[in-house]
Amino acid sequence: MDRRDFIKKATMAAAGAAVVSPVAAMLNGTSAGKTCKVLLVNGSPRQDGNTFCCLKEIETQLQKHGVESEIVQIGRKPVRMCINCGGCRQNDAKGCVFDDDMCAVITERMATADALIVGTPVYYGQPNGGILSLMQRLFFSAGHLVQNKPAAALAVCRRGGATATLQTMNMMFEMMNMPVVTSQYWNIAYGAGKGEVKLDAEGMQTMRTLATNMAFLLQKIHAEGNPAPQRNERPAFMNFIR
Repeated sequence: MDRRDFIKKATMAAAGAAVVSPVAAMLNGTSAGKTCKVLLVNGSPRQDGNTFCCLKEIETQLQKHGVESEIVQIGRKPVRMCINCGGCRQNDAKGCVFDDDMCAVITERMATADALIVGTPVYYGQPNGGILSLMQRLFFSAGHLVQNKPAAALAVCRRGGATATLQTMNMMFEMMNMPVVTSQYWNIAYGAGKGEVKLDAEGMQTMRTLATNMAFLLQKIHAEGNPAPQRNERPAFMNFIR
């Protein structure tokens, strides 16, 4: 048996075990008196393209576990980049000084969301520039809204560059103390033409597993009332040039 066959069989065995595992029962049996909500951001300029198909697959699975969700598309209008003006840090500012693009909308939605999932197409081995600008501004100007909230990213590509895109997105989550939710594989799906990603059976299954894992983590957190970790140390910032 070569390595490819071994990985394939191990993956199939794990999937079979998941069918009879108690995860679904744990999800259905958890009651915290609170309905959790996941904000799903479509970083593609195409409203109903392959990225949306992945997010919709996740949304459908979240609903099966009693988790609310909302898909918001960044659209095709320009998204301002952070210009490092410091306005969001001055005079008790409530967010970014720019309030005329989708970053303001996402910031408002994030205030009532319990988790975040961001989908993006792959452009030159990187996330869409619009979603990068939005996320950088959101995290810098309103980082308190995302602290300790579970997060995940997904990437859609025709052929390559998806892993680098995921790494870029996950680095932002890790800096904001956001638990990164995993799946059975990297959160990648393949497709070029509109809707083609639905033919990626493994990719769609990966999205459903991601949704199940997100629902499980959210309901465990809120059912047990786990407080956020207490961080008593002041941030230690170091520059390596003295």
